[in-house]
Amino acid sequence: MEPGIIRERLHGLGTAIVTPFHSDESVAHASLKKLVEAQIAGGVDFLVACGTTGETSTLSEDETDDVIATVIAAANGRVPVIAGCTHNSTREAVRRATHIAKIKGLSGMLSANPYYNKPTQQGQYLHFKAIAEAIAPLSLVLYNIPGRTAANMEPATIVRLAALPNVIGVKESSGNMAQITELLSTAPASLSIFAGDDHLAVPIIAAGGAGLISVASNVAPREVSAVVKSALAHDTATANEAAEKVKALNAVLFSEPNPAPTKALLTMMGIIAGGTLRLPMIPVTDATREKLRAVADTLGLSIQ
Repeated sequence: MEPGIIRERLHGLGTAIVTPFHSDESVAHASLKKLVEAQIAGGVDFLVACGTTGETSTLSEDETDDVIATVIAAANGRVPVIAGCTHNSTREAVRRATHIAKIKGLSGMLSANPYYNKPTQQGQYLHFKAIAEAIAPLSLVLYNIPGRTAANMEPATIVRLAALPNVIGVKESSGNMAQITELLSTAPASLSIFAGDDHLAVPIIAAGGAGLISVASNVAPREVSAVVKSALAHDTATANEAAEKVKALNAVLFSEPNPAPTKALLTMMGIIAGGTLRLPMIPVTDATREKLRAVADTLGLSIQ
């Protein structure tokens, strides 16, 4: 898939996939390929490689390149692949984004608010504008997650950025439904607005959102896909029923810092070789592990 042509295809369910590691903390590429296959078989519409769920802040630049390339090769054109690229220095973000944009087969990029600096709205506008212009014509998806970055991107700023030709979407993880509703009512039709929190997928899609970028779909792609597809079909009753089925899963996956619970459950399911994390992330507690087993049993997820 050539850069800059995914506007019509980037919709529905996207998975922010984990990065599997061997016990020595090297990247487990075979497990990553297996995870990609499970995602596509489960009905996922696109993949996000090296997002924050992929522990991207712990990856070297060479590892980042290799992980993105592995996901693209495994997807083999069946679904778009976008790559995460976030930094709180605009100059460094532009440098890294320009490099990643050259990876063959990449369909777009996802970039979150500059963390820690607490930039103004104008500072965020100029930051993302610089990234968008540097990677053009490759598509850019904005990522608003103030709970992690201490910077909130207001609807007016997102709308300004949507005027740039390759800014095609936003992952909205503010958790603020009033703000998200305002964005949905003011954004141009060319901007795809994705729920960034699994539990808000149905109301955001019902209000005009384009889909969900999910963590839970790492372990339950079919179940989460059922939520998104029903919501996009305006079958809110069915979507709510499907969402209720994965409600407990969402809760336990975020009972400890993401992606530790997700990696633990993927290991139990035999999809990745091990649940190794890189510090400062640590493995889940035994109590959480038992909750994961219980919710997997309820959903009928196969545990080895």
